[in-house]
Amino acid sequence: MRAYSNSAVGNESEGLRRNLPAVSSPFEEQARNGAKLDLKTICYPDLGALPESYAALFEEGASESFFLSRPWFQNYIETVVPPGTPVNIYGVETEQGSARGALLMQHTQPRGAMLAPTIMEGLANYYSPCFAPIISSHGDFRSIVAALAEGLWRDRGSWDVVKLQPVNQASPAFAALVDAFRTVGIVVQTFFCFGNWYLEVGGRTYQEYLGGLSSVLRKNIPYNIRRLEKSGHNRIEIVTQGDEVERALGDYEKIYSASWKIKEAYPGFVRGLVKTAKESGWLRMGMIYVNNEPAASQIWIVRGGIASIYKIAYDERFAKLSVGTALTAKLMQHVMDIDKVRIVDYLSGEDEYKRVWMSHRREFWGILALNPRSIRGLMQIGRHVGGSAAKKTVRKLFGWSRIH
Repeated sequence: MRAYSNSAVGNESEGLRRNLPAVSSPFEEQARNGAKLDLKTICYPDLGALPESYAALFEEGASESFFLSRPWFQNYIETVVPPGTPVNIYGVETEQGSARGALLMQHTQPRGAMLAPTIMEGLANYYSPCFAPIISSHGDFRSIVAALAEGLWRDRGSWDVVKLQPVNQASPAFAALVDAFRTVGIVVQTFFCFGNWYLEVGGRTYQEYLGGLSSVLRKNIPYNIRRLEKSGHNRIEIVTQGDEVERALGDYEKIYSASWKIKEAYPGFVRGLVKTAKESGWLRMGMIYVNNEPAASQIWIVRGGIASIYKIAYDERFAKLSVGTALTAKLMQHVMDIDKVRIVDYLSGEDEYKRVWMSHRREFWGILALNPRSIRGLMQIGRHVGGSAAKKTVRKLFGWSRIH
């Protein structure tokens, strides 16, 4: 565990201290001017090392998004992060020890080429529809984000690139992170990840929502459901708890293997996610059986008034029955009329079928923070930002007037 008050100088490798000039951060400037600093940044090695005060912080994160909840990150660490891969949790606390912010990171060591960069990246991958620092509502938002950036900057001897993705571009966190990185002297490049379609329910019932859809959907949805339900050998279920979840999960895996989906890289992840959501009361798992065979399945997660459509799959033998459409409609009805959600989120991707169900679109972007104090970091600046940017950075650091 490493702790940095915002007026302290962090530790770097001896080589970096010898060869690179000192850089003054905004926090160090404040300390010299006698300003009172009441935030400290601490790096913890895992979730279990966090003090009790972080429980309330994670509750705030969960209210913003299930994908910022502690159960989400715990399952990710247990089923995705390779054994031995360092996890770094940068926490911002008051001097009294009250948690104000957290940024969950994983450390990727160089692979392959000798000059491959060491990457510190957010605890996220293609399973993660969003990522962001968790920031308490008790305190100044930008000051907390600035403290997180300062903590990473003080650890600059251990990384060449920091990668955070996917972050909601319209969120306060995105702009605050970019500004905070640049303020401490890090070179930043942003990039597009994906578009995201979501529905603002606006207090409507399912029938009111259905009435606002296209005429084709208004006609086809009831027809498809009636066609499925008219046979006693077909059924639609929504599973939320109990022993039925294990049976439904096994059937989901059969459907997934018979669908167009590629094989899961981490088979334990979805199982862990379903178990986590069940235990927390957040699971809404839709199932369709045709002639008593599992035909379609969807995994939805409801938390904080948001229904997230996380996984969908159907056996292609039953595509002509529109099992996917029928199941989506049934789950829509459940989360609107029973859960009373305010948002239904189709998460990552811009498939046409998502657009016809949803009402709004937003974009998720990534942030590359490039270390100007390492050779590999400078190489990455040249690659991602441009050679002129790398030269400009070297001139600024070393005071060289001319770089050839």
